[in-house]
Amino acid sequence: MKKISYITFFLVSILFGSYLSASEVNVYSYRQPFLIEPLTNAFTDKTGVKVNIVYLRKGMIERMKAEGKRSPADIVLTVDISRLSALVDAGLTQQVTSDVLSTNVPNKYRDPAGHWFGLTTRARIIYASNDRVKNGDILKYEELADPKWKGKICIRSGLNAYNLALTSAIIHHHGEEYALDWLRGLKQNLARKPQGNDRAQVKAIWAGECDLSIGNTYYMGKMLKDPEQTDWANSVSIVFPTFEDGGTHVNVSGIGMAKFSPNKENALRLMEFLSSGEAQQIYATANFEYPIAPGTQVDDLVKSWGDFDADKVNLMTLAKLRKKALELTEIVDFDG
Repeated sequence: MKKISYITFFLVSILFGSYLSASEVNVYSYRQPFLIEPLTNAFTDKTGVKVNIVYLRKGMIERMKAEGKRSPADIVLTVDISRLSALVDAGLTQQVTSDVLSTNVPNKYRDPAGHWFGLTTRARIIYASNDRVKNGDILKYEELADPKWKGKICIRSGLNAYNLALTSAIIHHHGEEYALDWLRGLKQNLARKPQGNDRAQVKAIWAGECDLSIGNTYYMGKMLKDPEQTDWANSVSIVFPTFEDGGTHVNVSGIGMAKFSPNKENALRLMEFLSSGEAQQIYATANFEYPIAPGTQVDDLVKSWGDFDADKVNLMTLAKLRKKALELTEIVDFDG
């Protein structure tokens, strides 16, 4: 009887362990947990599946390579198309086929091979001083290299993923030679060496150090919600520039299924939920971004910043140009 009890206990343990494994999903995220917890909490309430989030400031690729087949990661979540494509290029994602994802995510915001899917977008725009820049003074990305802005632009590192994506877009629209001259012109127009994050550039405008900066739209929302930064936000206006032959540059936050996902079924359920209108409304509102699922609405605060037409280039095209953008940025010693 004792032997049978041990066997019974062993079998129950296996079944219980399988149940626990089947009731969770693990996310490796470059976004801080508090930004995505409203989403994961909603998913858990809906499905009963627990979401474990591992926040990584950097080194996701290196970590997953080291873990190999033992990796607990089911889903990777990150911002910027170059980071998504880097995970794909490193062989750390797997193809996902889903009618739900295909319906919710427009073609230009997902990998044609099904390795990543966009969730929300943000525009890379110009923050312009309310006091020193008039409406219509700058409407094109190309104009950032115009000598009339000499000593009047602030920007974070040219090697930052967001700026490399913008440079990739310049290459796409105008070619490498033009992009090299554009980078040189932009560098000559800087008021100081590239430094800080996007919000630091707006602070510099507020302090009178420069008149223009380049940043993502959602930082306006974050500044307006921070009492210490409200004055910075109120000192600038948002300008939605376009390319001479295109629209406004946008980037994406997105997800992919990890190559060795141990909980594939739950991973797919979470991916489909995150792409849904319900989830994108939560995500976009919490992070001041633009939902992309059909029928979703922009948050009222975000809508108040104005309308724009997103550039039509497929983001995978820009991802393929990232290496060249990095090379050109280093050639002009942009941060030097």
